[in-house]
Amino acid sequence: MRAKSNFPPVWLVKVFIHIGALLPLVNLYWLAYLDELGADPVKEVIHFTGIGALNLLLLSLTLSPLAKFLKQGKLISLRRVIGLYAFFYAVLHVLNFLFFEVQFDFGLFIDEVFDRPYITVGMVALLILTALAVTSVNKIKRGMGRSWQKLHNSTYLVGTLAVIHFYWSVKSELTSPLIYIILFIFLLFLRRDKFTRWFS
Repeated sequence: MRAKSNFPPVWLVKVFIHIGALLPLVNLYWLAYLDELGADPVKEVIHFTGIGALNLLLLSLTLSPLAKFLKQGKLISLRRVIGLYAFFYAVLHVLNFLFFEVQFDFGLFIDEVFDRPYITVGMVALLILTALAVTSVNKIKRGMGRSWQKLHNSTYLVGTLAVIHFYWSVKSELTSPLIYIILFIFLLFLRRDKFTRWFS
């Protein structure tokens, strides 16, 4: 008789993921509406959504090694919802910049993308994330066959670009981006066998 798993139902975990991802955004924009985000609310909103996207991206990359370590394959099924929330936060991050910083001046926005390397890198990461989000739909995934996995391996490229974007965007106090870089390198290290197979 198979031992009963102590892991909670996947649907229940997803409920907590939805709540954990959406409530901070509701709180953020409510505080912005009340003008209670400090001296620079625009910076706070842009930073919060950006760091939220990075946190969720790294969390999605944590699930595979964590599932292997805990012997809980169900964790793998959570990658898509967390990855989609990472994309959602990243889109909000760009929209906040577009709305608050350049006030929907698309010419200025394009100039910023090409003139500031950290924004260039961030936009490339967003474009790849968009492709990953669109192809996460089951019907598209089935239609792509093996090429789907090859595309979704670019998640590692997105992670690389995201930590570079964070590092380059910080003008002082580099401790936080360096911690994220170390965490990301550690997550790549956990996949060293996979990368070895790629290049062997």
